[in-house]
Amino acid sequence: MAQVPQRFFDALAVRTWCGLSLHALGRAREEIDAINVYPVADGDTGTNLYLTVESSVAAVEAVFAAHELDVGAPEATDGPSLTEAVGAMAHGALIGARGNSGTILAQLLRGMAQVLTARGESAHTEGPGLRLALRTAAESARQAVAHPVEGTVLTVASAAADAAEGAEGDCAEVARAAYEGACAALAATPAQLPVLERAGVVDAGGHGLVTVLGALVETFTGRAPGPGAATVIHARVEPHARVAPNAGVEPDASLAPGDEALAGECAATEGDRDGPAFEVIYLLEAEDAAVTRLRQRLDALGDSLVVVGGDGLWNVHVHVDDAGAAVEAGVEAGRPYRIRITHFGHGDAHTAGTGRPPRERSRRAVVAVVPGEGLAGLYAEAGATTLLARPGEPPASGELVQAVRRAHAREVVLLPNDAELRHTAAAAAEQARTEGVRVALIPTRSAVQGIAALAVHEPERRFDEDVVAMTSAAGATRYAEVTVAERQSWTTAGICQAGDVLGLIDGDVAVIGADVTEVAATVLDRMLSAGGELVTLVLGDEAPGTVTEHLEARVREAYLAVDTVVHRGGRQGALLLVGVE
Repeated sequence: MAQVPQRFFDALAVRTWCGLSLHALGRAREEIDAINVYPVADGDTGTNLYLTVESSVAAVEAVFAAHELDVGAPEATDGPSLTEAVGAMAHGALIGARGNSGTILAQLLRGMAQVLTARGESAHTEGPGLRLALRTAAESARQAVAHPVEGTVLTVASAAADAAEGAEGDCAEVARAAYEGACAALAATPAQLPVLERAGVVDAGGHGLVTVLGALVETFTGRAPGPGAATVIHARVEPHARVAPNAGVEPDASLAPGDEALAGECAATEGDRDGPAFEVIYLLEAEDAAVTRLRQRLDALGDSLVVVGGDGLWNVHVHVDDAGAAVEAGVEAGRPYRIRITHFGHGDAHTAGTGRPPRERSRRAVVAVVPGEGLAGLYAEAGATTLLARPGEPPASGELVQAVRRAHAREVVLLPNDAELRHTAAAAAEQARTEGVRVALIPTRSAVQGIAALAVHEPERRFDEDVVAMTSAAGATRYAEVTVAERQSWTTAGICQAGDVLGLIDGDVAVIGADVTEVAATVLDRMLSAGGELVTLVLGDEAPGTVTEHLEARVREAYLAVDTVVHRGGRQGALLLVGVE
């Protein structure tokens, strides 16, 4: 579907760009992870970029939400200023930056923010302002890296800025020129960096930046860039290119029989690397002078040093052999926090050295996102670890990772129960795998599909068999929901008005009406017309209590041999969830 184009770089454009970037990185995350060979072949660049932008999106959305609360009316036409929105974008990326590429991206966004908010907003919201912002971003990113290397994201950022400077016209023309320049530079990275050429891939961080710039084009043109430039990029990725463990497998049963040799080969490669053993990342509150000294000390300790930020808050990233010394250097400079130490090839090491033996993990667990308290109780009774997603507040990947940690199992089946959470859940699964957990993501799109999957879950089965059975059960369950339209909009069933009752089948609006019970009955009839043996109804708190009684009676009278099960969902957003197996 085409995106409504933004004409100027205002607060709404910032919000749109961040959202489109997150979705684009979600789609490209596995591919970017798979080609990640520099500076460390740890297969997480796409995931790190996704998590960085996810933090940025959360900060921008918080600004918009706070403004609605301030003015006292969600319908208010006045929104946050460009300064507020772009400042939130840069700050969110700074505090959420992950890995080498994520940290550099945070500095790129900070550089753009400095221009877009300088000397008033009006002079920097059109094409010339965007050109200057891209140039400042590229230069500030280079300054943040201790030893810039060509053939990386820095090269791609500089090429984007060069191409933008030659563009005349509005933001759409400048963004398109920057994207095309970045694509060309990315395709040339293997000729600049031997490690890329040997692997037959382009730079992973540069690929991520091209993805973000593609979202910028879509922001101002209303459409994503055509496949031409992407074809040039993908043509560089040869069939023998390195593939990150578990990349691109959903559901994931980790290693299949016969893959042990490949796993051993990858482990040997990781173990034989010549570079430092640890990645150290932390946020730091410190003065500029102290950070200058910190750069010098960390540069002597290791490599891949990137220090970004300013105004007293910094994000520090470095690869070292002595992780303790890197943290001590931060303590001397100021106040480090959110310290994360990862031992390459051996997962997260930030909890090591406690002196206590770790609690024994259970063999297997199911982690599920659920939309209401009632379903949370139902899932918990079935043995699942739940994460409550309140209406309008989808969980971030970090919350999903915490839920996986709470489950404390060696094997985890992850049920997102929402189509919009697929990429977020995939990023969380990838992060959990780096911590030694075997994770299978079953892309359930509704809580009723999750109920079906959980019904056939057998912890004593082999992991692969259990995942296949749960995936099959979820896939065989058609899902629907009945809800109320919040605003006028176009749908696949016609135009709806605010307050209309909508019946959605498999995610698409199929029925528009005025009465909840009538719409629900129509939805159920359409679903059962294709057959079915079991109907699951999950009633929300705001739905009329008689609707399930009416639907149960209808099934008994019109559909012989079809059983009905009713659950109370609580405050789940939708008035009614329907599943047909």
